[in-house]
Amino acid sequence: MTQSTGHGVRPRSFPGEVRDAVTPRATLLVLGVIALMLLFITSYVGALHHPTLRDASVGVVAPPSVAKETVTRLKELPGSPLDPRAVTDEAAARRQIEERAIDGALVVDPGGTTDTLLVATGGGTALATALERLFTEVERDERRTLRVEDVAPASAQDANGLSSFYVVVGWCVGGYLCASILAISAGARASTPRRAAIRLGAMAVVAVLGGLGGALIVGPALDALPGGFAGLWGLGALIIFAVGAATLALQAVFGVLGIGVAILLVVILGNPSAGGPLPAPLLPPFWAAVGPALPPGAGTWTARSIVYFRGNDVTGPLLVLSAWAVAGTVVTVLMSALRRRPEPERAA
Repeated sequence: MTQSTGHGVRPRSFPGEVRDAVTPRATLLVLGVIALMLLFITSYVGALHHPTLRDASVGVVAPPSVAKETVTRLKELPGSPLDPRAVTDEAAARRQIEERAIDGALVVDPGGTTDTLLVATGGGTALATALERLFTEVERDERRTLRVEDVAPASAQDANGLSSFYVVVGWCVGGYLCASILAISAGARASTPRRAAIRLGAMAVVAVLGGLGGALIVGPALDALPGGFAGLWGLGALIIFAVGAATLALQAVFGVLGIGVAILLVVILGNPSAGGPLPAPLLPPFWAAVGPALPPGAGTWTARSIVYFRGNDVTGPLLVLSAWAVAGTVVTVLMSALRRRPEPERAA
């Protein structure tokens, strides 16, 4: 319908009509989403599109003179794919692999022409495959053959050793989604100490239940990860709470933009650098460096250690996750106290 005026014809307004408008705040949020989308593409493709072996730690078991020569030769390989070191004997090499001190080991047979490569697919099938491929070429150049033995094999139900990574990603997603819902449920109201305590308490309950659920799914339900049920439950609870508390803290500092910052840290930076599809020696230097400091990387390393390496070498990653949980809790409570407004005086 149109309405005639002295200056022409204009659309006729109806009572209750809602006029759509794009506010500056909405525009900034949309631009932020576009930026996160492009960063997501850059991070994942940049980290995973061209896996190249770099400084993988490998032991060399051989008589001293042979070991020294072999270590030198491996160090001089183009592109520095290996970080070799001599190991006293095969038992020590196996022990160091199980302790996650080295990624693999070459056991040289000085009296024959067949050497043995010890790998651990439980730490990542892609890394074990890359080591096998490289050492096959090295041995061929020396007119020797290679036999491969898996010291810590991934479960037959754990395709490519990725189940640990997937369950950790699920726990991380649950952590920041739950925290985001708790943070925006009160609308634009500033957080108070009481509200912060309630949110953190809710995150603790979700963490315990989510950790239990994830451990049940990958363990008894699907048999994807054999053993370590109690350890996985505890790990899942810690991951969920750590990510959730960090998200609440970022929201307290930056408002709704803090949720985007949490996604940037956990999803965009954390997931491709976690060592899931490609363990650290196959990642570009930047992602290999930041991965262990972020929840997905610390969680994935710990989950694999629990399931395949008898719980070895988990102190560092657990401290990282604990630091996220403690820092998130402290900042959330502190910001709520700083922003607390005095109650208005009541009329007599």
